[in-house]
Amino acid sequence: MTATHSTTTPLPPKNRVLAHTGARYPIIQAPMGWIARTQLASAVSRAGGLGVIETSSGETANCQAEITRMSALDLPFGVNLPIRFLKDDAMLRFVCASGVKFVTTSAGSPAKFIAPLKDAGITVYHAVPTVETALKCVDAGIDGLVVEGGEGGGFKNPEEVSTLVLLQAIRAQVDVPLVAAGGICDGRGMAAAFALGAEAVQMGTRFVSCAESPVHANYKNAIVDAGVTGTWMLNTKASPCIRALKSARTQAIHDAGLMPADSFAGIQQVYFDGDMEAAPALAGQTAGLIDSIKTAQQIIDDTVAEFFAISQRMGAMAAARSFG
Repeated sequence: MTATHSTTTPLPPKNRVLAHTGARYPIIQAPMGWIARTQLASAVSRAGGLGVIETSSGETANCQAEITRMSALDLPFGVNLPIRFLKDDAMLRFVCASGVKFVTTSAGSPAKFIAPLKDAGITVYHAVPTVETALKCVDAGIDGLVVEGGEGGGFKNPEEVSTLVLLQAIRAQVDVPLVAAGGICDGRGMAAAFALGAEAVQMGTRFVSCAESPVHANYKNAIVDAGVTGTWMLNTKASPCIRALKSARTQAIHDAGLMPADSFAGIQQVYFDGDMEAAPALAGQTAGLIDSIKTAQQIIDDTVAEFFAISQRMGAMAAARSFG
């Protein structure tokens, strides 16, 4: 008797980021200080992504209230703990007791945070800008990594490496789930990231400029109006190194080579009053790819549709052993 073999196509491996977060789609909103609160995070989570509540503003009581408010909505969400910016362990203790299931850590070593967070049943990912940091985090027991390339906005590694390169370098050496961050604002970027080993993407600039974002229209319009060369890497020889939109203020910082210590004193005036010269307006290079203000739902729906269209085309090319 001739042996028979099943022709059933095996199910694809489960996306580990979706398993860890409970989100419908592997699209995570970045934890921008003061901006990433319930108004924005809930819109992203309702649209199928993962909203994240920030704590980098240092407003402990306000951030705790936002976490409580978000928890009451019965939506999947995460919290970011930026280690270097936390004044004490109050936020860590609150998060451990809050019922939060997913946390990203950043800005420092997560070694002392991993055990208490995991003991509370929380999955922990850490944001890394280098291969060396990624390896140390994996050795420390981290559950996943947010791989931050130099294209992204905000606080950056002065020795910038693109997401395209960094993602490949880290994937070659670790097997934990990777979230690609920096230079991604649509389905094309998402498809590219998945091809390089990511299981999710994180978007910051795209969601800062969305309809539900709490920032002033001037900030959103500045992102929409920026070109692909519309940002500076600033303060690369000191700390913190940042990527921000070009303006008269950031031009002066760029030309001087150093950023004054009080540069962020007016950051909330940028965010909520629309004074684009009050402080450096943080944004990534994807500002040059964003040409309109969309709702969080439109962003996620468009990203997912474009991702699958590209995946289908690439799958057909692979099946035909053709380059198109």
